[in-house]
Amino acid sequence: MQTKRTRMTRDNTAVLLIDHQVGLMTGVRDITVSELKHNVVGLARAAKVLGLPVVAVTTARDSMWGPTAPELQQALGGGEIMDRSSVNAWDHAPFVAAVKATGRDHLIIAGLSFEVCASLPAISSSEEGFQPIVALDACGTFSLAKREAGLARLTALGIEVSDYATLMVEIMGDNADPKALDVYAALDMPFAVLMGQVAGALAK
Repeated sequence: MQTKRTRMTRDNTAVLLIDHQVGLMTGVRDITVSELKHNVVGLARAAKVLGLPVVAVTTARDSMWGPTAPELQQALGGGEIMDRSSVNAWDHAPFVAAVKATGRDHLIIAGLSFEVCASLPAISSSEEGFQPIVALDACGTFSLAKREAGLARLTALGIEVSDYATLMVEIMGDNADPKALDVYAALDMPFAVLMGQVAGALAK
């Protein structure tokens, strides 16, 4: 039975980053690779500022799809990223164990490709009582048709989709928060950076 939706907080939310690998990025066609990297790195950095646990995983790293993008590895602090063979990360018991070990039941999920690597774990985790939201612009896929099909499927199943920055500022909650400037800096939204520069100039 579907549990009633509740808000994401710093205490109930974890971030899952799935298969942001350089080999898969070569096929991305629905977003530029530079924008994809920017967004997923911003998501990872902001999550760390907010104290959210981040669980990262790859698939067939050594045999097919290569390592995690180096920019994301750096944002994650160079820690170990588990690897698996299953298509759906939720079929990999160590990954599920790592997610459950966070103690969080709200999941922000980003993956490459969107309709497989992000969507399938979102569907599976929802079936187990978690509340997943897919950060669409921190995902990528191989055609606009695949993106549209993936969105239609999640919509039909009642799984939320949002963007990387909205999810982080929703969890931050208050622009008076002592970490607010660090969150915005981590997200690296160009307009917010410019507004910070304006505010800094006016304060002088």
